[in-house]
Amino acid sequence: MTEKTNSGSCCGSCGTGAATDVQAPGGVTAVYKVSGMTCGHCEGAVSEEISALDGVTAVTAVAETGEVTVTSAATLDDAAVRAAVDEAGYELVGKL
Repeated sequence: MTEKTNSGSCCGSCGTGAATDVQAPGGVTAVYKVSGMTCGHCEGAVSEEISALDGVTAVTAVAETGEVTVTSAATLDDAAVRAAVDEAGYELVGKL
């Protein structure tokens, strides 16, 4: 279980933005913009929560850009992704 912070981040805040689903071999890939990630711990917390969603096969979070790339068996429900990011203590800005 990851600890949720009140500030939306463990280390500070960064970035804003928006994303588009792309059909990839073996699944659907979507890129999301997440606000508040600033370090490897942040990346791990977001990745862990999103990875727990049904159908997710891979997650790559990059604090420097605020981008989270998610591959899943089918298109994910945006509300479920938002809830997972919120549970990690960050803010889902949208899809790129």
